[in-house]
Amino acid sequence: MKTVCGIDLGTQSCKVVLYDYEIKKITASSQAAIELIAENDGTREQKAEWYREALKSCFAALPEGARKSVAAIGVSGQQHGFVPLDEDGNPLYNVKLWCDTSTTAECAEITRAAGGEDKIIAGAGLPMRVGYTAPKVLWFKKNKPDAFKRLRHILLPHDYVNYLLTGEYAAEYGDASGTALFDVRQREWSAAIAGLIGPAVLDCLPGLVKPEAPAGMVSAAAAAEYGIPPGIPVAAGGGDNMMGAVGTGTVRDGFLTMSLGTSGTLYGYSDSPVIDPTGDLAAFCSSTGGWLPLLCTMNCTVASEEFRALFGLDVKSFDAEAAKAPVGAEGVVLLPFFNGERTPNLPNGRASVNGITAANFKRENIARAALESAIFGMRIGMEGFNKLGFKAREIRLIGGGAKSPLWQSIAANVLKLPVRVPSGAEAAAMGGAIQALWCLANTGGAGAGSLSKSIGELVDQHVVLEGTLVEPSAKVSAAYDDAYGTYSRYLGALGPLYT
Repeated sequence: MKTVCGIDLGTQSCKVVLYDYEIKKITASSQAAIELIAENDGTREQKAEWYREALKSCFAALPEGARKSVAAIGVSGQQHGFVPLDEDGNPLYNVKLWCDTSTTAECAEITRAAGGEDKIIAGAGLPMRVGYTAPKVLWFKKNKPDAFKRLRHILLPHDYVNYLLTGEYAAEYGDASGTALFDVRQREWSAAIAGLIGPAVLDCLPGLVKPEAPAGMVSAAAAAEYGIPPGIPVAAGGGDNMMGAVGTGTVRDGFLTMSLGTSGTLYGYSDSPVIDPTGDLAAFCSSTGGWLPLLCTMNCTVASEEFRALFGLDVKSFDAEAAKAPVGAEGVVLLPFFNGERTPNLPNGRASVNGITAANFKRENIARAALESAIFGMRIGMEGFNKLGFKAREIRLIGGGAKSPLWQSIAANVLKLPVRVPSGAEAAAMGGAIQALWCLANTGGAGAGSLSKSIGELVDQHVVLEGTLVEPSAKVSAAYDDAYGTYSRYLGALGPLYT
């Protein structure tokens, strides 16, 4: 048996899959939950030690023989998290996460210092939005000055897992582009942005490796701790969206992947940089050599989970309740900003239920409005893709919300594109496994055999796209145009309260 290992370090859990690339099948998998520190000021943090414990738990849950079969490893990780380490690689503070909105003041401070948002976008390609890594570093400098003086390494969560496996400090273009410390056009760290935070920040950023190259080899210490072979390559890896793109075959122009999880993302591959002057679409790099323009909303399945808990319903019962309501939920509109919001840029946003009357105040309407609100947020990104000339043919739908037939239908009709739900699970972890194959092929390691050195060919060979295909209906899409118009009016009226 010859396998590659895909690791996905998410917000709620760490997942590990072993993929037998000869028989093209996931042969083993495991998962470990990760806690979350949440405070009313928008703080969302985790401890780096929890990542190490989760990784150890996941590997321990796999059969020993399966662990010994691993020829290469690829890591996917939640984007934007700031892992501050000292000279010896010890954490100096908690990991501030992508969903942390406590850095609004730092975003404004960096933007002012750079001469305004237009100049930041013109220079590095990204605005300074809450959630990105750069304002977290400034927050750390201001709020933990003694620890900041000992800061020597700035890593992202997936980089930190790579460090645990290899002992090497490394980064790659895709995840690095989500830090807002990166020049996305030149694919290099931005000395100008780093310098606005502090003169030593640039030196704390890790060296960059190409997407097909290894971040390092599994160290003897990691091999002993996790029960995996020493000396095997650990691929460059990438952010969860970048690896999700690989795992759904979005490595060529014309396809979009949409993930319905705690956050919602919509992204597509491009051979050239796609810079959105409004900043709504993040001009990220891909982890396969191109670029990955991306929309991120911070509240996707959050609203449905909150109302599901309030109503005391399981997932299927909640969907069944929502299915009773018509398109547009009889005028009930939910603004789902339970965690603030990045797109639209409302870091102080609050959730609200609007349009309630004595006639439409029904549980089914609120349930449907919760589902619809997640996709209305995605439509903002779809309109951005259209304005920038991106010609999409199909959306690949992944994440927990992708399992809902009702959400599949809403997505197809709101976005007016066919929606395909790949049959393979764990797209990000699978993307990590395929990138590990790519790395293995390009390093010529044991087990490389006749593996293709082309990521496109590897995706064609190993990504299973057969699954549910949902086509939009012209009539239903027209009804959703009206419902989205109502949503947009409430957003336009209430948005200024939260800026």
